[in-house]
Amino acid sequence: MFKNLINSWRKKNLIDKKYEYLFDTPPKDEYVCLDCETTGLNPRKDEILSIAAVHIKKNKIMMRKTLNIFVKPSKKITEESIKIHQIRPVDLQNGKDPNEAILELLEFIGNRPIVGYYIKFDIAMISKYTKKIIGVSLPNRQVEVSSMYFKTKKRSSDYEFVDLKFDTILKELDIPELGKHDALNDAIMTSMIFLKLRDLSPANSTFYTG
Repeated sequence: MFKNLINSWRKKNLIDKKYEYLFDTPPKDEYVCLDCETTGLNPRKDEILSIAAVHIKKNKIMMRKTLNIFVKPSKKITEESIKIHQIRPVDLQNGKDPNEAILELLEFIGNRPIVGYYIKFDIAMISKYTKKIIGVSLPNRQVEVSSMYFKTKKRSSDYEFVDLKFDTILKELDIPELGKHDALNDAIMTSMIFLKLRDLSPANSTFYTG
């Protein structure tokens, strides 16, 4: 009920009513897995450099329905950030304007739930832009794969440590590594994690975290 109230308030704040579809009931058993590469880890001051997303339908990753966009930052990226995301200035020369990239992403996502690894950060980064462009933060439901993985681990007590690193989850689930710090590869690997964990989870489990 609280979620419905928030969404009703958000709909009233939409600048463009064209985007009311974001609040519609999503299609059954469809998801979008996304990943962003950014200049840093602070949504308030950092920027998106690339966005990738892939459709998931039932138990399939729809490789013909992928999105992979480079985004032009407002300022020069630092050497320190290049070491992390491995995106060079030359890669961004033909990048899209942030507003154009975000609108393309919204069309791709639609009203589907969004799957990701520590997805709240990606949603926070994207919402920084959507608030300016359409007036509201991204309203889609969220599915956090690290939480799904955590629920599958048997623990002797509530205080037992569970390693939630991305590499650890890949290894534990026997999922191939496609290459790190590439947004599309990360989205595909996260999609495989989601499908594998969904099969391992109880039938009545709920995956939504937001």
